[in-house]
Amino acid sequence: MLNFLKQVGDYAKETVQAAKYIGQGLSVTFDHMKRRPVTIQYPYEKLVPSERYRGRIHFEFDKCIACEVCVRVCPINLPVVDWTFDKGTKKKTLDHYSIDFGVCIFCGNCVEYCPTNCLSMTEEYELAAYDRHELNYDNVALGRLPYKVTDDPMVTPMRELAYLPKGVMDPHELPAGSRRAGKLPQEILADLEKSKPEKSDDQSD
Repeated sequence: MLNFLKQVGDYAKETVQAAKYIGQGLSVTFDHMKRRPVTIQYPYEKLVPSERYRGRIHFEFDKCIACEVCVRVCPINLPVVDWTFDKGTKKKTLDHYSIDFGVCIFCGNCVEYCPTNCLSMTEEYELAAYDRHELNYDNVALGRLPYKVTDDPMVTPMRELAYLPKGVMDPHELPAGSRRAGKLPQEILADLEKSKPEKSDDQSD
């Protein structure tokens, strides 16, 4: 009899504990149901990277002395430095410099240890390509001026979360009917339709 009561008591404890866990899970679910979505409408909206964001590496050819410090401090010996020795000046002459961003881990060691500051990190993060060989940037591609999201007139930089009113960071308890910052996708499409030039009668014929 005592054994039976003990089994009933253990079963009741497990039932209460299971109900507690289910209640905790449902509370999280109901809490998220009140929130607005935070999806960025890429590419029409982009998040502005932080000040110390490690994006594409910028290279200044004129400053490089071909010391190969960047190669030695790189965890995977990534930068390729081709140089020739000038017997007249007894100095190295840089011929070619390249970095394969398909392999780079963006640790920033090359930038930190460069003695002439010819390398710097930019905020560019759009490095996707259809061919992995296109990710191998030579000194010309690395020397391209850094791209800034804030300077792009085609996008709306978003410092706060999307789908929230401007300046609002907390998605809880928003008043009904409050609009998010920026335009809705259907509004963007409507503006594009309006901006298209109308076909004249001569073109239609």
